[in-house]
Amino acid sequence: MSTTTPEQNKALVLEAFDTLFNKRDYATAERFWSNRYIQHSAHIAPGRDGLFDLIRTLPDTLRYENHLIVAEGDYVIAHGRFSGNGRPAAWIAADVVRFEDGKLAEHWDVLQDEATREQSVSGLPMFGNRFPD
Repeated sequence: MSTTTPEQNKALVLEAFDTLFNKRDYATAERFWSNRYIQHSAHIAPGRDGLFDLIRTLPDTLRYENHLIVAEGDYVIAHGRFSGNGRPAAWIAADVVRFEDGKLAEHWDVLQDEATREQSVSGLPMFGNRFPD
């Protein structure tokens, strides 16, 4: 049974992502992620510790910015950009999060490198209305 609304879940995802990825405030981030967190990403070790440990290994320049967020029931999908990740290109991500008891309980993602203007066959950016600098 849900303890939060879809609107609350969207706000919680944005605050959780900002707290962990942008602020690197691990103690506060623990309040957002369930201690029974299930990780489905092929890029991240299991559980909340797997996610937090991965973020600790990434450059301090890592930043998450959100472009679109939608929610239905206990599920949220966030379309965002992870830049400053130490890779040649930012990652554009669709993160799917399931909530349980008001916390992020389960996660799936779809990731791809952000295309430049020259790489984009459509001629359109993958994130927002601008290409990466």
